[in-house]
Amino acid sequence: MSIIFVFVDGVGLGEEEQKNPFFTTATPFFSSLLGRNKLTREAAGKDYEHATLLALDAGLALEGLPQSATGQTALFTGFNAAQIIGCHLNGFPNRQLRGILAEHGIFLQLKRRLLEGTFANAYRPDIFAALQDGLQGYYSCSTLITYYGGLTFRSLDDLRRGEAVYMDITNVVLKRLGFDLPLIAPQEAGLRLAGIARHFSFTLFEYFLTDIAGHNRNGAFAAETVATLDVFLGALAQNLGADDLLLLTSDHGNLEDLSTKTHTLNPVPALVVGPKRQRLVELLAGEGSITAVTPAILRYLTEKAACREGKKG
Repeated sequence: MSIIFVFVDGVGLGEEEQKNPFFTTATPFFSSLLGRNKLTREAAGKDYEHATLLALDAGLALEGLPQSATGQTALFTGFNAAQIIGCHLNGFPNRQLRGILAEHGIFLQLKRRLLEGTFANAYRPDIFAALQDGLQGYYSCSTLITYYGGLTFRSLDDLRRGEAVYMDITNVVLKRLGFDLPLIAPQEAGLRLAGIARHFSFTLFEYFLTDIAGHNRNGAFAAETVATLDVFLGALAQNLGADDLLLLTSDHGNLEDLSTKTHTLNPVPALVVGPKRQRLVELLAGEGSITAVTPAILRYLTEKAACREGKKG
């Protein structure tokens, strides 16, 4: 029994319009899950045969466009980071947000409940030198919760062995940077993530190209990014265990509206896949905000672990 959390950066629920690559791109996996619908606002708020799609508010009850540092801190801790610091913060967490991540990051909270989690993303070699200095400088929320949670960082050697997935899914960015690694198909990456997750109660994977594609506003790049994600998720979902759940959500809107370079005010998707998803769906829907994600995951896994121990007793 495990939850696989696929965090897609910068994906909101847009409308069925030409400016939305989630509407204009062929996405067989999403369409098969959502009753032939696309991953759009019109498909949200419904329970389908194999999945439920919710719309979560990413605005954090604060005026202005939601941003990455505060949105991801909220996602990965359950705390309304924008309210705490008084603004939406883009880019990397500041000192105050790092303090929240250090104390309340999801991996640390899992450890306190005696549950095992892992971050499936592979890192380039430079991160391992930075780890020796305590990650001084600017790092993403996912990197910081991995560090503060005391987890082992996965390397490019892990990636070569099939024991990690890179943030671009296919290794295309690594190849462009000059690293000697083979390209892999999105299907293979999905299989790898499913295999990693079998050893943990909670597995996090971050797909970052979605936000880059949104800011880039290149239609072909956006379509390729969406199609890669669709195939990757399809392979992952097909290889879930009977008790496993797949959760996909985001920190703010962006890619769903190529008419603007900025983030959007659109809600973000919370797509939950798996036959035993209803309890997690209830927990997520109760608050209806991205701040509900970490508390919902923790409560779901804690309840399931207690139930399992009760059966043993």
